[in-house]
Amino acid sequence: MKINQTVNKTTQFKVLSEDQIRQIYFAALEVLERTGGQVFQEEALELFKNSDAVVKGNTVRIPPFMVEEALNFYPRKITLRGRNKKHSLSLQKDTVAFGTGSDLPFTYDRETGERRRTVYNDVKNAGHLVDALSHYDFFMSHGIVGDAPNPQTYDRHQFMAMLESCTKPMVVTSVDGEGLKDLWKMGCLIQGGEEEFKLNPLFVAYIEPISPLKNDRTAVEKLLFAAEKKIPAMYTPCPSSGATAPATIAGMLVQSLAETLLASVLCHLKKPGMPLIMGGVTTLLDMKTSTYSYGAPELSLASAANTDISKWLNLIMFSTGGCSDAKILDEQAAAEQMTSLFYSYLSGANLIHDVGYIDHGTNASLESLVLNQEMIGMVKQFGQGINTDEEHLALELIEKQGPGGEYVTTDHTYKHWKEWYMPKLQDRSDYETWVGNGSKTMGQRVKEETNRLLEEHNPQPMDDKLVQELKGIIHDADKRHS
Repeated sequence: MKINQTVNKTTQFKVLSEDQIRQIYFAALEVLERTGGQVFQEEALELFKNSDAVVKGNTVRIPPFMVEEALNFYPRKITLRGRNKKHSLSLQKDTVAFGTGSDLPFTYDRETGERRRTVYNDVKNAGHLVDALSHYDFFMSHGIVGDAPNPQTYDRHQFMAMLESCTKPMVVTSVDGEGLKDLWKMGCLIQGGEEEFKLNPLFVAYIEPISPLKNDRTAVEKLLFAAEKKIPAMYTPCPSSGATAPATIAGMLVQSLAETLLASVLCHLKKPGMPLIMGGVTTLLDMKTSTYSYGAPELSLASAANTDISKWLNLIMFSTGGCSDAKILDEQAAAEQMTSLFYSYLSGANLIHDVGYIDHGTNASLESLVLNQEMIGMVKQFGQGINTDEEHLALELIEKQGPGGEYVTTDHTYKHWKEWYMPKLQDRSDYETWVGNGSKTMGQRVKEETNRLLEEHNPQPMDDKLVQELKGIIHDADKRHS
């Protein structure tokens, strides 16, 4: 028997020490106490006025004890269930799930290769792939329904396209509080009622304030409705280091955390205990191109640091990975996507979104989703670490085979080679075999696999009566905004 042993069953990764996390947290508390944030919604301002916060005009300053009190009420575990109940996510410390991003205005046409506006069927096709690809755990739309009859109701149509094609849990965006209410009604229909949705929520609501330290009416409306109905919601600041946040990563993390903590206090004042999620996209403004970079290494570093902070606060984390600034799915895209997938996974972030994004989060690519499936598999294999028990150390086998022996025909090899990562799209054959199989590039193999999945996979259909009820909610919204 050996004592005082430390075994890393999985790989270990951390950016910030506990002392650094405390520094950032206390700095964020000081920002809320001294500088505060602006709030542009009447109910929220009243909630703050009736508390111990200091409100002057639209500026709200919050004492630290209010933050500490609020943080004690947020759940450390959130469970999501798709419309096919076998697809469930238990979000808790160091459990990791991968999913797409949302609302990309452009897509690459699969027939012509041309960049064009995203439409309803593009969202359906993205959902179709996510439903088929095993390493994707949740679905954001990966596109915006640009052909909706009214921009004020596109979110309902977009959600319908998602529901038709994907049976996994979802993250949704909405136009405003009224839009989120309609999406919630649709979700309740899918899950079997309001109480069932509360116990087994179908989706998380994505809500985004305006950095720096500004909470607009629409974002706060959605946040308050989510708090009232106990809808899991992420309030995700997306600061741009050097533009809407300090040019240092630490400063950006302080500001981003202050924005999150203000939301945590507001939700607690509205109704304690809602499933609140922290996170967002924390990256930089490229000073040469003036673009919000999705491929910068600083994005991966800041996201992993934010995950360290979320664990310390006992909050679920919404992080970023699998995205790129490349304009097409090329070598740059693969390098940037793999880097952010790798670090977001090792950090232990709970919901890793924007997988498949290219061109700074403006272009949708179905082939990018398929390529990332392969890369997520590689990342997960690395994250498993190395088992050092007696079976895996294989001392008896080494002695038995001895110098000059072989391992190909042993039972041990037959048992354990199945633990290795087996790629589907990568080509590990020799040159002659590759040429004999048509000399296909990775891009060609990805395109073929995308076509195959769209043709062969059939998402579970919805009941006709349910579909009509869902469309009724959408029709009523279109009518109100006609």
